Amino acid sequence: MVVAGLTGGIATGKSTVATLLESFGAVVLDADKIAREVVEKGTPAWQKIREHFGSEVFNEDGTINREYLGSIIFSDRKKKELLNSLVHPAVFEVMAERLRMLQARGDGTVVICDVPLLIETGMERDFSEVILAYVPEELQIERLMSRDRISREEALKKIRSQMPIEEKRKYATIIIDNSGSIEETSKRTLEVYKYLKGKA
Repeated sequence: MVVAGLTGGIATGKSTVATLLESFGAVVLDADKIAREVVEKGTPAWQKIREHFGSEVFNEDGTINREYLGSIIFSDRKKKELLNSLVHPAVFEVMAERLRMLQARGDGTVVICDVPLLIETGMERDFSEVILAYVPEELQIERLMSRDRISREEALKKIRSQMPIEEKRKYATIIIDNSGSIEETSKRTLEVYKYLKGKA
């Protein structure tokens, strides 16, 4: 078995790369999906968010109002760090447990840990291969404006709230340039999958 980390920036096509890797046969552990699981109503992380952020970040049915919470943390770095400190430990615990279960199978599986904040949390040190879904910042801005139907100013605000994509490049051992067509991305991703499968 080989385990690689996958990361990117907002609107760099990380989800596309993860979907492609999965279609080629990789097992993808998606930190965002796990993060949704660990903050479901009544969970310990849900309780902590309620204690620290108050009832106003919740919908009437008790679920988290993601849009409202997102607007708070995008404009306040301290609150973003606080939310991460409440949610991340639970996410990493679930991810580690799922990895242990996969390792117990003892086969040649390619496992991809899809973690948006892989580098920011220092997790990249846990992987021999760190894959970065990459596009230049200008293209990131264009895609984000188009995807979310927002102004350039809003797009920049979201992008600047993250580690710069050029900074992330320094930590990557494999780069999947997502600037071209989906066919080009697919071809490059398949090469990466075959390389990892060879290591497994």
